Amino acid sequence: MKNLLLRTFTGFIYVAVLTGCIFYGIYSFAVLFSIITALCLWEFYGLLNTNNQINVNKIPNVIGGVFLFIATFLFVWKDSGPVIFLPYLFYLLFTFISELYRKKENPLQNWAYSFLGQIYIALPLSLLNKIALLPSSISGESNYSPLVLLSLFVFIWINDTGAYLVGMTIGKHRLFERISPKKSWEGFFGGLVLSVLSSLIFAHFYPEISSLHWMGIALSIVILGTFGDLSESLMKRTLNVKDSGNSLPGHGGFLDRFDSLLFAIYALFIYIELLQIG
Repeated sequence: MKNLLLRTFTGFIYVAVLTGCIFYGIYSFAVLFSIITALCLWEFYGLLNTNNQINVNKIPNVIGGVFLFIATFLFVWKDSGPVIFLPYLFYLLFTFISELYRKKENPLQNWAYSFLGQIYIALPLSLLNKIALLPSSISGESNYSPLVLLSLFVFIWINDTGAYLVGMTIGKHRLFERISPKKSWEGFFGGLVLSVLSSLIFAHFYPEISSLHWMGIALSIVILGTFGDLSESLMKRTLNVKDSGNSLPGHGGFLDRFDSLLFAIYALFIYIELLQIG
């Protein structure tokens, strides 16, 4: 009971801060997700370093990922031009060159894991800037779209809740037993249906995107979000850890809360870019 209350309280604070910063404005969004990028990367590289064979230099990798997010924000919001990414190229070069001097047992592995964190975490979170700043269909200028951004989280939250409730009630067929024994196909489809239905509410408040597209967005977010969740579960099983951290009491670490989001961002970004909606 105590753990449930702690989990509920932490979840309430998490949702309130996230929603508040998204709706308050573009700069509060940028600050919040710069911090989230840093925390997720810190947890990720920290998890890797629990393996005695891996020795990744956490600080420069975290700084590199945060800079990628900030540079992408300035590129999209202020039209800064590609020159804004030059310092990130220096980070990439530094990562290669630094292993010459660190004299670790397996520098090739350290390079691979350093760049894995950038692709797995920093890149998708940086793409949030493009989702948050959709171009106007009239002027072509980027406009901050908090409702579209929030939909990512709402669809994931509804899917998680629906999948849990349906799976606990009638779940019998395992979705991916080798990686996540508790997930079921019944739960997956239960969460999927609820998320798609909830997309009609977003269509009412954001008619610039058609109902059909909102349903397609919800569908793609749930599918790729599920793969994101399973991918983090595979990583934790490989490293033999239960949670990515303990930063969020009752919920584990930040990476545990954003695992589905990392893949769902790709789903929404690709959907928007291919269909040119906004």
